[in-house]
Amino acid sequence: MAEGKVFAVLGHPIAHSLSPVIHTVAYASLGLPHVYRAIDVPTAAELVAVLDELRSGALGGVNVTLPHKRAVLDHADEVDSSAIEPGAANVLCRGEDGRLRAYNTDADALADDIAALAPDASRKRAMVIGGGGAGVAAVAACKRLGFKLIAVTSRSWARSENVETSPSAEQVRRMGALPLPWPGPGEPAPDSFASQALRLQWWDLARGASLVVQATSAGMLGKDPGESVRDVVPWDDLGSDAFAYDVVYTPRMTPFLHAAASRGIQAEGGLGMLVRQAARSIVLWTGQEPPLDVMRRAAEGALDRGGHTV
Repeated sequence: MAEGKVFAVLGHPIAHSLSPVIHTVAYASLGLPHVYRAIDVPTAAELVAVLDELRSGALGGVNVTLPHKRAVLDHADEVDSSAIEPGAANVLCRGEDGRLRAYNTDADALADDIAALAPDASRKRAMVIGGGGAGVAAVAACKRLGFKLIAVTSRSWARSENVETSPSAEQVRRMGALPLPWPGPGEPAPDSFASQALRLQWWDLARGASLVVQATSAGMLGKDPGESVRDVVPWDDLGSDAFAYDVVYTPRMTPFLHAAASRGIQAEGGLGMLVRQAARSIVLWTGQEPPLDVMRRAAEGALDRGGHTV
């Protein structure tokens, strides 16, 4: 039998993470004696301390979630190509010599989930709502799926000047996507013709889009209610084969997903992405493919029982 190892997810807050449930059932299904913990890491100093445990072998590998996905790159000895473009990592692996290698499985997990759920959708135009880590992962996923045009907007890009100077806008621009000012209500009045034109460009491009990804925390339990992101999608003018994906998975029905479903548009929440990124982590650590269906059922059961939101 394989030697038992301790794996963990690092983040803050982390107490309600679904990852221990998903990983525990995966290891049991594979007949592996490993355990998986959620470790609250509120500060940069505590992150360093936990990574020292990983280097020493006290931990076999770690997942990383907010707020440390970018910071861990500074502590990795090697950065896999999957983490270079998004500038963030959610998996750290320990080599035999104690060196740490950083990976990002979020983009591939999202791409895999979209491909499985909407295999026949066209790959012409994708719209991404959100300029943070999930938004960057969504851009990378759309690129891997072969979309010809990817447009991104963010609530933090209220004016055209924000798009010109924002580091996150520059990042998605470097990735080959088109960053556009936030087109929804509530932003300052347009201060230039450029602002107005760019806002209109979002609406023009969204009409006929075949994929819309909601990549913010809007709609999540305890977060923004979600109407603001719902209302920047021209639901009645999307492509005939349009697919809507919300990275939020609790609650099961967000305002974004409800808007899609009420119009007969195929839509899905982000639980599949969560399960698939966990599975890719397990492959990196153990070399074995875990059963996605078993992991998914365990995650759904935990959500039905309540108390898990991360």
